[in-house]
Amino acid sequence: MQTMINTTIPDFEVHAYHRGAFVKVRREELHGKWAVFFFYPADFTFVCPTELGDMADNYARFQEMGVEVYSVSTDTHFTHKAWHDTSETVGKITYPMLADPTGALSRAFGVYIESDGLAYRGTFVVNPEGKIKVVEMHDNGIGRNAEELIRKVQAAQFIAAHPDEVCPAKWTPGADTLKPGLDLVGKI
Repeated sequence: MQTMINTTIPDFEVHAYHRGAFVKVRREELHGKWAVFFFYPADFTFVCPTELGDMADNYARFQEMGVEVYSVSTDTHFTHKAWHDTSETVGKITYPMLADPTGALSRAFGVYIESDGLAYRGTFVVNPEGKIKVVEMHDNGIGRNAEELIRKVQAAQFIAAHPDEVCPAKWTPGADTLKPGLDLVGKI
């Protein structure tokens, strides 16, 4: 299995439901910005609204960090609107809900389940150059945590700004980092 870390996200153009309108989202719109792609299996399901609601509750924090969040499922943008209009939890969402009914984007990110026509719970943090810096995959019965994702984005942004440092386990902004070098070998 080949890693996706530091690969460039694929070119894409998809329909989305965003802030009460149908829009198109293209890869070139991401240039120069941090992004999170948050794949989930399907609208009108069980774990999915808890995750998307968690992301909605934390969306302002992502925005403060200069990060756009894109949820993605193999549903259409029409289905996203219907779910948004009928679910109190999903109705909180103000980030773009990308539609991938052909599975093309899900396949490109390696999360598509061919036998089901659905996506696994895949999370991808993308830097301003379009390179994937974090990949997280979950089986569909396991929900994710937006606060942990925020910490990972903060670490990715810190490393981008400080390429000679690394973030140790449980690192949070303001905590000590490490500067890799011969003097640290065997001393941590």
